[in-house]
Amino acid sequence: MPDHARSSDVAVQTQLDRLTALSPGRDILGLERIVELCARLGNPQNELPRTFHVAGTNGKGSTCAYLRAILEASGRRVHSYTSPHLVRFNERIRLAGRLIDDALLAALLEEVLDEAEGLQASFFEVTTAAAFLAFARIPADDCIIEVGLGGRLDATNIIPRPAVAGIASLGIDHEAFLLEPEAGTPAEPAARIAWEKAGIIKPGARVATLDYPPLVRDAIAAKAAAEGATLFSEGRDWTVEPEGHGFRWQSASHKIPEPLRPRMAGAHQMRNAGLAIAMLRLAPDPQPSDADIARGVADANWPGRMQLLGPGPLTALIPDGHDVWIDGGHNLDAAKQVANFLAETLARREPIDLVLGMLANKDASAFLTMLAPHVGRVITVPIPGHEHHDPAKLATVALSAGIPSAVPRTDVSSAMRALAADNPARNILIGGSLYLVGQALDINGEWPT
Repeated sequence: MPDHARSSDVAVQTQLDRLTALSPGRDILGLERIVELCARLGNPQNELPRTFHVAGTNGKGSTCAYLRAILEASGRRVHSYTSPHLVRFNERIRLAGRLIDDALLAALLEEVLDEAEGLQASFFEVTTAAAFLAFARIPADDCIIEVGLGGRLDATNIIPRPAVAGIASLGIDHEAFLLEPEAGTPAEPAARIAWEKAGIIKPGARVATLDYPPLVRDAIAAKAAAEGATLFSEGRDWTVEPEGHGFRWQSASHKIPEPLRPRMAGAHQMRNAGLAIAMLRLAPDPQPSDADIARGVADANWPGRMQLLGPGPLTALIPDGHDVWIDGGHNLDAAKQVANFLAETLARREPIDLVLGMLANKDASAFLTMLAPHVGRVITVPIPGHEHHDPAKLATVALSAGIPSAVPRTDVSSAMRALAADNPARNILIGGSLYLVGQALDINGEWPT
């Protein structure tokens, strides 16, 4: 699926229009274009501050949010590069703690696009180069970089060896790109995905990982061994133990004495926070104190991931007393996490209502089958500007998955009105796509900051 962005700032939109016209309009894996583009720009990727590089199928953005919050709690100035954005492109690039402003963003995009002539660089390659330029020029103590797609051939992977690499939750996604046959690669899909993600492991690197099934664990361990990397793995080297509404983190050499209480909802967020802590424990000095870690875990926020919407034009469509949640999970691994959260929290007493939109390249049947035990009704909607499952057909898929009621509507707002008019006594989840979640945030006036 092609990436894209819109901006209310005229100067930024001018450069985004140039980018759309110059790029191939689709995801392209490979490092030759980003290497050449950054060479033309003076190789800014070689001038970054202490860097943390995070890959994974799900949870890598949340892990980056925990890293940033903990580092900032310890007084560090932190750059970060994440994707995709939910409402404004500026969300992708954070400079010393603040979202990039429109004037600087427009100037950086113009500079990169001037050098990109003839390269057929993709949207992500151009924006990655712009982020590297900003990070090299503006002082900071640390830099957090989230992998866009895969790892081995992702545009972010031209950075030199980072201080620490991290690999978050792994599952099957982006099959058209990451599971294409290639000589010398694992044949089993889960191992192949792990092999691609482990491509961020560089010679002599320090790498923190979650625990995985044996095939996945072995693929990562083999890559780490081949590169002479230090592997710091959940289960073997560090653990997260739930306790009440929080968790305890410990390793063989360090135990945080008090339970940590994440702001972000869901048991999976404890493991994401645990991975961030593991990365920081691997990093060269200075390291955050236990008190800094506790503050950062409590403060960290990653919009659009099991987020409760506040008062606004969208939630006002539903009578008081009914919560509206959003979550951008869109693959089977994410569906498992959402289903667990529904079972433990939202749907304990009665099924929820689901407003659903999904991109055409996602497995809607598997996603809905996982959520079906916790859902009473589905309202299906399109995702304007993207290739998406037709809402009428998606409603049929929902019925086939065992959900009692499913009907299509034209947009999120009309879906909410339909739920309010029919039987508004349930909690509501809007999800299936980060793009849909971005629309909900925009309509409700909750722009990520």
